[in-house]
Amino acid sequence: MAALRSVVLAGGGTGGHIYPLLAFADCLRRHDPDLRITCIGSARGMESEIIPQRGYELRHVPAHQLPRSVNMNLVRTPDRMYKAAKATRAILDEVNADAVVGFGGYVSVPAYLAAWRRKTPLIIHEVNVPVGVANKMGMRFTDHLVLGFPHQVQQIPAVAGKEVVGVPLRQSIARLDRAALRAEARAHFGLDPNLPTLFVFGASAGARSINLAVSGAAKQITASGVQVLHIIGARNDDVEVPTGLPAPYVKIKFLSEMELGYAAGDLALCRGGAMTCAETAAVGMPAIYVPLPWGNGEQRRNALPVVEAGGGLIVEDGDLSPEWVTQTVVPLVRDGARLAAMSRAAAGYGRRDGDEALRRYLLKVVGA
Repeated sequence: MAALRSVVLAGGGTGGHIYPLLAFADCLRRHDPDLRITCIGSARGMESEIIPQRGYELRHVPAHQLPRSVNMNLVRTPDRMYKAAKATRAILDEVNADAVVGFGGYVSVPAYLAAWRRKTPLIIHEVNVPVGVANKMGMRFTDHLVLGFPHQVQQIPAVAGKEVVGVPLRQSIARLDRAALRAEARAHFGLDPNLPTLFVFGASAGARSINLAVSGAAKQITASGVQVLHIIGARNDDVEVPTGLPAPYVKIKFLSEMELGYAAGDLALCRGGAMTCAETAAVGMPAIYVPLPWGNGEQRRNALPVVEAGGGLIVEDGDLSPEWVTQTVVPLVRDGARLAAMSRAAAGYGRRDGDEALRRYLLKVVGA
């Protein structure tokens, strides 16, 4: 097998691209502390805030969002892509890259082009249905596309026969024992150790419709003997929650240690992003998914297999309201037997070894 000395990881823009990249980087580093890991990203993306803080080298390249319609940006795209790919290839040459692994986002495209021109092994990891725009373009340059979920093979004809490796998850989540950490997690947030707990969060930026529905039902939720751990979202406006509630209602802007939230909660109310679905399923977290009401419907497609396996419910964003929370969420979070069955079903669908499976695939490709 060929030696792996230097790997370039490309992805950015949103947490759905960045967090699998980081989890995979951690996996590579665990196996080989001397391996050179270089991350490619944009100076404007979330990756500039997150990746360097995790101790990985981030190299900025000029990246431009791919236009979805005919306009001046489309006319400028070839020249922009040429310059971005040329800059990225210089980085690949400098670090003597043995392979490039891409996780999507428009910043990945220059890395895909550079790897192709340099004849460097290129692997693309995809978690969405349909395939993202950047990764769809990348598929022109490599046959090495791997998937996060089994349902992608069934729903995307173009990826039939591709290998499902799962989604790389950070070790604090992949190894999480929710029951064992529950008391510590609830104490961390100042929650009652014994009350049923609703864990509310959106994506990395939060979800305003979820925030308003739950905060609007705060009196009814807590009056029923249910406490709430509510992540508002770092980029979301704050919401008002009444004071003097009969049970704890803990509201925070952002939570980096999501494993504590999963351990503290009995039921999650959340969006349906690919990372969210991968994490909730892996740790056996019963969840009510509220897919984004716009886009191409990928969040509903992400959540549906978990729901069909028995691990959750789906509610449309337009149907979510304080009344719906009171009538549907509160009885469920108080139903321990049903939550236990949902937890087992979610865990049966999820997987915790996506990082190791992707590493095995990478070694196989480089070795070939």
